Amino acid sequence: MLIGISPLLSPDLLNALYRMGHGDEIVLADAHFPGESFNSNVLRADGLKIADLLAAISPLFVLDPYVDNPLGMMAAVSGDELDPTVEKGYLAAIRKTWPDTKDSERIERFAFYERAKNAYAVVMTGETAKYGNIILKKGVTPVS
Repeated sequence: MLIGISPLLSPDLLNALYRMGHGDEIVLADAHFPGESFNSNVLRADGLKIADLLAAISPLFVLDPYVDNPLGMMAAVSGDELDPTVEKGYLAAIRKTWPDTKDSERIERFAFYERAKNAYAVVMTGETAKYGNIILKKGVTPVS
């Protein structure tokens, strides 16, 4: 355990967050996401909800301010509906640290999969919300 670092963040996840460079992306994936099919750097956070992980990650992670959308979530497939409380909960967790964070961009399902293939890592969680996946694009970490 470390002082000031959430116990939800495993050593492997902390390592990945540290090693990511600006512009790199990390996927926080729901329990149904085919992470192993798309990325060789898969981390496990079984049993954890994504909003809780976002609250733990946000104090350590700057979202990229040089892109239109540093957050991306999967768009609903035709005929499905999104639950707006999912994104609302995610944004509430992030905005505790970064209050000016914009809403997520919605990414077509197969385009989302392509982004996952190129992401630095995919974190498999215990999230069960439909369309609960989110991509974070890392910005430049400020020097204090």
